[in-house]
Amino acid sequence: MISHSRRHCVVELQALPSRIGQIRRIISAQLRHWQLDPLIDRAALGVTELLSNVHRHAQPDKTCTVEIEFRLGRLTVSVIDSDPRLPEIREAVAGSLETCGRGLALVEALSEAWGARHQADGPGKVVWFSLTAAPTPAALPQPVRIGTKPVREPARTAIVAVDPVTVSTGVSVAASVGVRPG
Repeated sequence: MISHSRRHCVVELQALPSRIGQIRRIISAQLRHWQLDPLIDRAALGVTELLSNVHRHAQPDKTCTVEIEFRLGRLTVSVIDSDPRLPEIREAVAGSLETCGRGLALVEALSEAWGARHQADGPGKVVWFSLTAAPTPAALPQPVRIGTKPVREPARTAIVAVDPVTVSTGVSVAASVGVRPG
């Protein structure tokens, strides 16, 4: 089941490996919708680690809820399951070749804050992390293109002072300057 409001989204699921990719896509789409694209990779990676922990460790079942909320410039991703055991970060052993057990250390590294608490209203726990959204720079106004057409100015009237006696052509002065005899 998926429900969401303007800045809050909740997805209920079984934490199975086949569903984790689907949840990553849902979270990515929701963050794009909220125009939080810079947070997509870190949020998707963090929720993958938390869901993998539910799949590996949660008892008695793998049912959980993923909740994302964006408020006051901070994105909080929470995974709620029915297992009351709180997770702990394992100490890294230098030169260790372990292939698992580093999920919470990764969540700690990619987030500004993270934590775990028992659910207030029943059995189980909430494991969460938060990311700060960098302010999106205001879009620069796009130039407005205005179509231009050459403007033709009206023809100017020329006034010519001519002495009719000095004109030696056979054309009358009135006809040569476009004046109609009146």
